[in-house]
Amino acid sequence: MADTMKGLKRSCYAGELTAGDIGKTAVAAGWVQKIRDLGNLIFIDLRDRSGIVQLAFDDSTNREIFEKAASVRGEYVVMAQGTVRRRESVNKDIPTGEIEIFVDDFRILAKSLTPPFEITDQTNVKEELRLKYRYLDLRRSQMQKYLLTRHKIAKVARDYYSENGFLEIETPTLIKSTPEGARDYLVPSRIHEGKFYALPQSPQTYKQLLMLSGVDRYMQIARCYRDEDLRADRQPEFTQIDLEMSFVDQDDVIAVNEGFLKRLFKEVLDVDISLPLRRIPYMEAMERFGSDKPDTRFGMELVDLSQILRGTSFKVFAGALEAGGSVRAIVAKGAADKLSRKEIDKLTDFVKTYQAKGLAFTRVTADAHSSSFEKFLAPEEVEAVHKAVGLEKGDVLLVVADKNPVVFAALGALRKHLAEKLELLDKSKFDLLWVTDFPLFEYSEEENRYVSVHHPFTHPAEEDIPLLEEHPEKVRSIAYDIVINGYEAGGGSIRIHDQELQKRMFRALGFTDEQAQEKFGFLMGAFQYGAPPHGGLAFGMDRLTMILTGTENIKDVIAFPKVQNASELMTECPAEVEEKALEELHIAVREKEDKSV
Repeated sequence: MADTMKGLKRSCYAGELTAGDIGKTAVAAGWVQKIRDLGNLIFIDLRDRSGIVQLAFDDSTNREIFEKAASVRGEYVVMAQGTVRRRESVNKDIPTGEIEIFVDDFRILAKSLTPPFEITDQTNVKEELRLKYRYLDLRRSQMQKYLLTRHKIAKVARDYYSENGFLEIETPTLIKSTPEGARDYLVPSRIHEGKFYALPQSPQTYKQLLMLSGVDRYMQIARCYRDEDLRADRQPEFTQIDLEMSFVDQDDVIAVNEGFLKRLFKEVLDVDISLPLRRIPYMEAMERFGSDKPDTRFGMELVDLSQILRGTSFKVFAGALEAGGSVRAIVAKGAADKLSRKEIDKLTDFVKTYQAKGLAFTRVTADAHSSSFEKFLAPEEVEAVHKAVGLEKGDVLLVVADKNPVVFAALGALRKHLAEKLELLDKSKFDLLWVTDFPLFEYSEEENRYVSVHHPFTHPAEEDIPLLEEHPEKVRSIAYDIVINGYEAGGGSIRIHDQELQKRMFRALGFTDEQAQEKFGFLMGAFQYGAPPHGGLAFGMDRLTMILTGTENIKDVIAFPKVQNASELMTECPAEVEEKALEELHIAVREKEDKSV
């Protein structure tokens, strides 16, 4: 039978004891990390969320307590009382390495099976096993640090925005399903047969309604849900630091959030951020970096070769240009020795995953010059290309020719891939910038219409409003993303507050007035009662935590994450439910038809 805590109260966290506590009585509690039984000496490493402290027992220890200490195993839950004293053998690898607790009272509060993996940061255990036993994985000190950093970010957000006049207000998590954006998670209503709630992809309409309600400044650490195909850095449920402001323009929103970022980096990492941050227009970001979330910690910028090669007889380049595309390149400086022909073939396969048809190259070593395409060009074209990209000995030139979206996606991804491969990144530095002037619309081949790049409430640039009906592809938005180290850490926009302009926006998106009223009538109706100019932004809490902790796996900073197929391995959800529950919800589950028969 397990011991109780009766008569003992924890007085300290294990990792917080110092040499200044020598001579004091301390009571610590936690899990057994390691046991060293030397016969007449026993040492136990006691671990809690703060770190580790050594417990010491010797032949002067009460025999019952000594034998109890000898019986413990890894991950037993124990509590110990004793005197803090200086260790004979100092351990410089841990903060408490100068001291130990010489134990005079010891309790085993819970025993443990042998865990499926060792609770240590130096682990090479497969992620699937760690996620199945997530409660054990979270005991590791690195995971505890991730959770602590997440807590600090939330606290800084609440403190900063409260001090700047924002009210924290909760919005519903059972809402009306609306079009535009990712697929909704739907929740059937038991009371209203055949009708459904949706889980919010964001609090967008509610935070706009709060501005119409006179709240003036709102913030919320909000849970959001999107039923979309997952990537390594995405989850079906995620958290936003969400905010909205009245009577503001883009500069106002950016300024208040730059203040938050400056305070966040200082308080969490003790890093000073210089303000104001750079701003790069969307088209400049795409043309220079091939991405709307550019990492500018290294060079290797895209070079447009289209004008130089216009009229070329090389069919690959000529075909792309005639189809309205472009020919663009990047140069890996001094990388010829690292990028062999075999490695370049791997890079070709890499860009094909971004729909590129191939990757042309020129590789210049100290004693050789090889190229996959130069023999098809006129000598003056080759010379002009080399001059445009600044090609020198030791360099590798990589070229993609295709439609602009494909060229940008392929070279933008290749640029980041090579930066990692060639170790061009200083990961101790933080690169923060704003990307502005996004397109308002993008054309969806699947839906055969224009859709919103952000959402249908984004305000068009004032000077582009006349183009809404005739040239929607040319309309820019008053939208802005904050980019940190090549990750989109947050984004927002100035919203439409004029009901007539909002109606025009819905029409441009292909909605009839009746459809717009059906989907967004509650918001349109509110606009009739006086809507202030307003705008806002949302930071991705998970992404922000990932960046500040330095991990590249977003699952590390979420206590109980989902895997790629949106399931949780620990609780084995989603799972089937009882037939009775389905009947109450008026739902019948049908087996999927086998269309191959």
